[in-house]
Amino acid sequence: ISLITSRKTTAHTFFTADKSSPWYLVAFGMIGASLSGVTFVSIPGIVNTSYFSYMQVVFGYLLGYIVIAYVLMPIYYKLNLTSIYSYLEQRFGQVSYKTGAVYFMLSRIAGASIRLLLVAGVLQQFVFEAWGVPFAATVAISILLIWLYTFRAGIKTVVWTDTLQTAFMLIAVLLTIYLILEESNWSLSEGMAAVDKTGMSRIFFLEDIKAKNFFWKELLGGMFIAIGMTGLDQDMMQKNLTCKTLKEAQKNMVSFSVVLVVVNLFFLFLGALLFVYAAENGVVLPTDDDGKIIADQVYPTIALSGSLGLAVGVFFLLGLVAAAYSSADSALTSLTTSFCVDFLEIEKKKGQEIVKTRKSVHIAMSIVIFIVVLIFKETLDKSAIGQVLYMGALTYGPLVGLYAFGIFTKYKVKDRWVWLICVLSPVVCYLLGKNSALLFNGYLLGNELILVNGLLTFGGLWCIRK
Repeated sequence: ISLITSRKTTAHTFFTADKSSPWYLVAFGMIGASLSGVTFVSIPGIVNTSYFSYMQVVFGYLLGYIVIAYVLMPIYYKLNLTSIYSYLEQRFGQVSYKTGAVYFMLSRIAGASIRLLLVAGVLQQFVFEAWGVPFAATVAISILLIWLYTFRAGIKTVVWTDTLQTAFMLIAVLLTIYLILEESNWSLSEGMAAVDKTGMSRIFFLEDIKAKNFFWKELLGGMFIAIGMTGLDQDMMQKNLTCKTLKEAQKNMVSFSVVLVVVNLFFLFLGALLFVYAAENGVVLPTDDDGKIIADQVYPTIALSGSLGLAVGVFFLLGLVAAAYSSADSALTSLTTSFCVDFLEIEKKKGQEIVKTRKSVHIAMSIVIFIVVLIFKETLDKSAIGQVLYMGALTYGPLVGLYAFGIFTKYKVKDRWVWLICVLSPVVCYLLGKNSALLFNGYLLGNELILVNGLLTFGGLWCIRK
């Protein structure tokens, strides 16, 4: 795919795909990039404790994607942006621009590293450990393979490979569901009835406003997570900006968001089926030192146990690798783009100088992700989906505040102080998140933390307005 897509390319193809991507390919491929290995492994595993409450967040995503399509995208297309953060330079100034780009890089490096860590960890435990391959080598090989197929044509290749990767992810999930139903001699409706009987299929939680899974908190949190982690993310938006026109990009975003709701429902249904299957067949699920089931190992344990047949194990591994690469390849490409455009001003360079600079940055970003994955392996121990959303709330919150202030007010700001506001806001949010139960009479801050972060940033910008 890389060889085919890199034909007839220019120095700028890596960053823009010559604005020639079919909208339906972008939409389908974005499903894989949005889901990633975190959704593939973590979402089925949390059903036992969270039930289907994650759908409350997904419905919030749907609202967020509508805002992206009809508020943010028209701005990006009107200004003909390669890096979406150059909007901040035009609106506020150089410091705001660099601050936005730095926050994206921090967010994307952290997010991509957690996703790759999760998948590499599963591959290590169930495949490479038996061959005596060290974990660092597993990660290095993964990143090397991604680098090999993205270094030629960048985002143009990623749009096509994401389509293939999404297909493998969906095949793996649907095949596992089908084989569990067949093994249990259930029709689809009987499988749904079995899940419903366990109580795990409950979606809406409206009783306790203090709880993390309270409906309105999850809905608003999901909405702003989508706006921040998709609409204000160079990685996700770079693919949309490769569509020929704004209308095609909007069509892509709306169709992608509807399909994503259905796909997430399948992942949760799969998770419930896995727990029902494990209970009925005496499958021992892995637990931590406190005796709690390790959510991220539920799907791998059952898929690779052999009880559902070889096909499930093979397609699980294919889906897992596809999930890892679909997020890591676009992250590597967008990080390279952001650093080249936002910090090295590559658009002012010419011909071979552009190619030489871009290749150097591409290698450097690969090394950075490799190092961060190894650091996270030693420091992170919670469910990966929780880690991604929490870090997203802290690092994308300032971007939500910056863009909201830029779009919904006409004020300029004292640009030199913007970085300070964007540092203080996440720090305050981190402290609030750690102590919310103590400070607010048992109220637990959940996914709405990104909204609080954005509001604090907005308020700070209001204080330094001209």
